[in-house]
Amino acid sequence: MKTLIKRLFVLITLAALMLAGGLAWYGTQPLHIESLPKTVNVMPGTHLRSLSVMLEREGVIDSASTFWLLGRVLGKGTALKAGVYMLDQPLTPLALYGKFERGEVSQAAVQFIEGWNWREVRAALAAQPLLKNDSAGMSNAELLRAIGAEESHPEGLLFPDTYFYAPHTSDLKVLRRAYRLQHEKLMAAWETRAPGLPYRTPYEALIMASIVEKETGAAFERPKIAGVFLNRLRLGMRLQTDPTVIYGLGERFDGSLHKVDLQRDTAYNTYTRTGLPPTPIAMPSEAAIQAALNPAKTSALYFVSRNDGTHVFSTSLDAHNRAVNRYQR
Repeated sequence: MKTLIKRLFVLITLAALMLAGGLAWYGTQPLHIESLPKTVNVMPGTHLRSLSVMLEREGVIDSASTFWLLGRVLGKGTALKAGVYMLDQPLTPLALYGKFERGEVSQAAVQFIEGWNWREVRAALAAQPLLKNDSAGMSNAELLRAIGAEESHPEGLLFPDTYFYAPHTSDLKVLRRAYRLQHEKLMAAWETRAPGLPYRTPYEALIMASIVEKETGAAFERPKIAGVFLNRLRLGMRLQTDPTVIYGLGERFDGSLHKVDLQRDTAYNTYTRTGLPPTPIAMPSEAAIQAALNPAKTSALYFVSRNDGTHVFSTSLDAHNRAVNRYQR
């Protein structure tokens, strides 16, 4: 038995050495890249496996599995920098990994996520090593003037998307693009809005869209959630939506919403104040804007989470309370 175990150990050791030797050889061999020069777009959040599959599909490497295994063995999975890479000469797999690690991009990328607030946007910009952070010392008012915005508050004015930029570009240029794109999306949706909506301006629709964005776990529910809130607005009911309260608390929010928080009056507390809050509370997606301007027709006035991303909608307070008892208590 001991002899068999020793033989198995020797075989496993030999197999590991052969694999290591094969990977070492592979890592130093020139890649047969199709049609140089070639651009490779590494999106923010790209994982090693998806990168390997994309490179094989684009004709940069022959085997996604071998390239991925080399990266795993060398611990490259957490060192990939997003951006657009220009491949203009033959490379080895090791040299290609080196470009991704060093971030040798012709264009870098920053991603704004739907539902982010303004603080998160500023943090994402500051974390970009290839982006000139010209906005760092500006007040919100100064920054808004610099990007051509007429609004007095920056929240919700940017379109959530991935923005590519040349190294050492000013962050104001990125912000200007994101602002203009959000404005275009909002105005296009405003032109095709449903009749009879209780908004006086497109900005009020943007406020509603930000609330819908923060309240929605399942994308298909956005229009119905918008319909509930618009029913409440028409009836003069308070919106009573937790995300606005959390936004009003700002950095005081500790991760849990307490009864005293719902009772503490702020400009954003929709439990204590009627109507829309004064500004958006987050960066709404195009889908949320469309939902706010083309809501589902519903008689529901209430909804409560099922704790799986979806909600139970109710037309009466009694039915709502039953749903709350079932799913929340």
